[in-house]
Amino acid sequence: MNKFENLGLAPHLLDAINDMGFTTPSEVQSQAIPLLLSQETDLVALAQTGTGKTAAFGFPLIQKIQDTSKQTQGLILSPTRELCLQITNELKNYAKYLPKLNVVAIYGGASITDQARQIERGAQIVVATPGRMKDMIGRKMVDISSIDYCVLDEADEMLNMGFYEDIKDILKHTPEQKKTWLFSATMPKEVATIAKEFMQTPKEITVGSKNEGSKNVSHEYYLAAGRDRYYTLKRLADANPDIFSVIFCRTKRDTQKVAEKLIEDGYNAAALHGDLSQNQRDLVMKSFRSHQIQMLVATDVAARGIDVDDVTHVINYQLPDEIETYTHRSGRTGRAGKKGISMVIITKSELRKIKAIERIIKQNFEQKNIPSGEEICEVQLFHLANSIKETSIHPEIDKFLPKLEETLQDFSKEELIKKFFSVEFTRFYNYYKNSKDLNQSASADYRSGEDTGDSIRYFINVGAKDDFTWMTLKDYLKDKLGVKDAVYKVDVKDSFSFFNTDANLADKVAEIFKEVYHQGRKISIEVTKNSENAGGRRKSSRRSESGGKKRDFKRRGNFSKSGNSKPTKDKSSRKSNIKSSINRRKRKK
Repeated sequence: MNKFENLGLAPHLLDAINDMGFTTPSEVQSQAIPLLLSQETDLVALAQTGTGKTAAFGFPLIQKIQDTSKQTQGLILSPTRELCLQITNELKNYAKYLPKLNVVAIYGGASITDQARQIERGAQIVVATPGRMKDMIGRKMVDISSIDYCVLDEADEMLNMGFYEDIKDILKHTPEQKKTWLFSATMPKEVATIAKEFMQTPKEITVGSKNEGSKNVSHEYYLAAGRDRYYTLKRLADANPDIFSVIFCRTKRDTQKVAEKLIEDGYNAAALHGDLSQNQRDLVMKSFRSHQIQMLVATDVAARGIDVDDVTHVINYQLPDEIETYTHRSGRTGRAGKKGISMVIITKSELRKIKAIERIIKQNFEQKNIPSGEEICEVQLFHLANSIKETSIHPEIDKFLPKLEETLQDFSKEELIKKFFSVEFTRFYNYYKNSKDLNQSASADYRSGEDTGDSIRYFINVGAKDDFTWMTLKDYLKDKLGVKDAVYKVDVKDSFSFFNTDANLADKVAEIFKEVYHQGRKISIEVTKNSENAGGRRKSSRRSESGGKKRDFKRRGNFSKSGNSKPTKDKSSRKSNIKSSINRRKRKK
């Protein structure tokens, strides 16, 4: 069996490895460490996230560094401050028996003068983010003109984040004879370009196939209507009571919004994105590592460097823009030899992306049904039963036992079991007893524009000229209606807009908007003529939402030109029109 002792490592490194409890090197470590120790060569190493790449370059780098010299000899570039700090801490652990070896992290969001002082005192190894490193080079706060080794960690992610020019500028300040070690999870053409431009006949190590997903991760997808995406997420969480997950969103705004909704609904959740300060990020990650946070909602950039071995699930709330990024996401779970699950919530229009990902990761997805309310109640009930089964009896409970028996003496064993489990079961049952089948909803995806059969489309006489965007108008309408996720398919034009609600909210819409003004102008809402096909394809709705339609609404006097003048139709007439439109629609059904 392969052991660290057989890789050519120095005794002080083997002692540190034993202290950390490492026993068997991973595949990338077994291949990279002997090669880098025995040869002075450039290297391209391709291996999935979570396979131990930091040790694969960290051990050889520390062994080759001269700790008696204070000169900077090694530079490691990483995409994010989180990963930068993580690598720094790991290298310090590896070098615990080399007290003269200093590893310094430099990254944005912290004092640049403090970091410069640390380098001045002597830093044989510098771990840096590209932006801060370029800044410090420009200010002559760091000298990398004599380094022997440069490591590009997570190279594909650095290039995805737009650091190509920064990396190029940084490498111009390094000597030509240095050795460059490039570590990456995937091999897109940009990484190949870096290797060709800055490396000389590099050796290549590939663990698995290029871009291949981890064999420890199974992949599932759930087909959901766009407006049911959040409810699908909740059901996946409820159907997996022991879930410890990272949930990926595309944007910072969505990340914050989803995290806030989860917290509001009683889940232990938090957001991790680029708008957080370093202190906030540290607090979130500390809570996540200690399992105080069960669901971490993150952007792709912020999630780089999340090094937590026991993540059970990765949930793709939205698929990434770059398909290759999925490999990084799924690599957050299934680490350190453990099994993990990567779940994807998609709409029908995104199905083709699943096929594209399968080709890249060389693994198949399994389509699964969104759990029903009944299934979730059963899972939660037996999860509670198993928790009770595994619970150790507290010795102090004995002194209360006589009184407990007296209190419960009128109940049979069966009644006690029913009462005990009803405490938890009732909570989930009441929530899910009238819940709809989200799998049926998925077949009529609102976002992909398919007819749902129970949706009404409205015209409203406010638009972009009134400083509304689709998001602010949606929030405005939701606030007025007082119902979560009541409004969807919001389409903002220049001076008017369209939106949908479920048909059962039509009377409420009519009632609420009887006397509503915006910036002194009367708000007017009408059911559109094509409401019977409210979920219809955008191709047809463009025709009905053209400039001609706008003029038609003006002729009918649905909104006035002056702020407080009376509309040409009275309130009862408008409300009657909405109700008659709804009745016509019902008759057609």
